[in-house]
Amino acid sequence: MKNIDIPVVLGPGSQPPDSDGAEMSFMAMPSGMNTYMAPVVPEPEEIEGLEAGVERARQILKALSGYTAGNSATILSLDDLDSTNREFINQLLGEGEVSVQCSGDLAALIQESVLAGVWRVQYLDAQQQVVRDSIEIASVPSLVSELTFNGAAERIDVTALEIPETVYNAPPLLSEIDDQLAKGDNAERPYIINLSLLPHTEEDLMFLSDSLGIGPVIVLSRGYGNCRISSTRTRDVWWVQYFNSQETLILNTLEISAVPEVACAAPEDIADSARRLEEILRIYD
Repeated sequence: MKNIDIPVVLGPGSQPPDSDGAEMSFMAMPSGMNTYMAPVVPEPEEIEGLEAGVERARQILKALSGYTAGNSATILSLDDLDSTNREFINQLLGEGEVSVQCSGDLAALIQESVLAGVWRVQYLDAQQQVVRDSIEIASVPSLVSELTFNGAAERIDVTALEIPETVYNAPPLLSEIDDQLAKGDNAERPYIINLSLLPHTEEDLMFLSDSLGIGPVIVLSRGYGNCRISSTRTRDVWWVQYFNSQETLILNTLEISAVPEVACAAPEDIADSARRLEEILRIYD
């Protein structure tokens, strides 16, 4: 086994196309980390015409206060709000640390608000126009937790793969992944393979990517530094990659889990969001 470690090159063209023609789509990495600032919202005497928006905000608060980690998402539509009331919701929620791009059949843009556990989910048509606008209250949006691996491969048959002579260390890693998939307890006990600590060649990484496939979901998080989380076409297998402020890859891992923890809002943060939103809305009581 060769002990060769070649830095991973990221960006368009650095990953091979999937067997169905899909190619890895890269979102721009976030450039900084947000800190919470209370939103600027209209004064009580300025909310004439915003009653629907304030009521929707109270519904968000009710859902946040009653949410328990692991529960299904509470979904609140914004489609019935006019542009003025929707702008009020935009002001109230702002943009948080996590964004999600869903492609293919999922076709959606998702942005966490400044209130952890409150997600703006916008579904897109073939022309990338918003056709449905909603708020989800959850640890992670339902598109990510429930639909990411629809149609994904359940196992990896390493013996059926055509392994190039230049690939040395990827096959045993694929066997290790398949062994973990066979256990079927990935939701309760995530399994992480730290590629940064293992010998590999660029060909190994390309073969891993080709064998696992390119999934429809990419998550970007600033909560733990700059982190890109990419789904594969193999059930519960994710690439989780951490970058420094110069966008240099500093940690490259494969994680076998339902959803990597770094992509999820923590229960204590969701509880804190409920308290913050209650404080904000108190001026309208």
